[in-house]
Amino acid sequence: MKKWIGLLLVAACAYYFMKDTAEIKNLHNPGTAVVAFGDSLTAGYGAPRGSAYPAVLAAKLGREVVNLGMSGETAAHAPSRLPEVLAQNPHMVLIEFGANDFMQNRRMEDALAAVAEIVDAVQQAGAVAVIVDTGAPGMGHYSRAYKKLAEEKGAVFVPGILEGIFNKRQYKSDMVHPNAAGYEIVAERVYERIKPYLK
Repeated sequence: MKKWIGLLLVAACAYYFMKDTAEIKNLHNPGTAVVAFGDSLTAGYGAPRGSAYPAVLAAKLGREVVNLGMSGETAAHAPSRLPEVLAQNPHMVLIEFGANDFMQNRRMEDALAAVAEIVDAVQQAGAVAVIVDTGAPGMGHYSRAYKKLAEEKGAVFVPGILEGIFNKRQYKSDMVHPNAAGYEIVAERVYERIKPYLK
């Protein structure tokens, strides 16, 4: 009896995993690159060269991660760089924006619309879109909106990359940005979320 219960539990878990996986668009696409598209948190501001989260993530994945982070960039400006992103023949694009919009008191609705535009373009190009949420203090409304957007669009969602980092000096290079140890944590959080969706 216990054996049958165990088998049923395994089958149920497999079903739900497959169900969730099936909801993500473009899983089996022919693209090759993993592209990290974002602001200074993607660029690796505050840490030595080679310590940005995309570089650490590349080591974890055993494959190149193209870093297209740009310090100071807002979500509203980011769509103008989409041709550079799509030129990489991406299999997956990690989309991390919103912190600068928040700090500059820009409308969240505009940031959300821009991220939705990016997700649409990435998916129309045939790649897997990943929304990477900052999770910084005061940005809970962004986190909730991004999670909902990911669910609606069939994108992967990475929650709160700065949670537990933002208020700990040992992980920070300044008031906002992680140091190398902080980016290591960020990379691990992204890795754990995206690895089921990489070919």
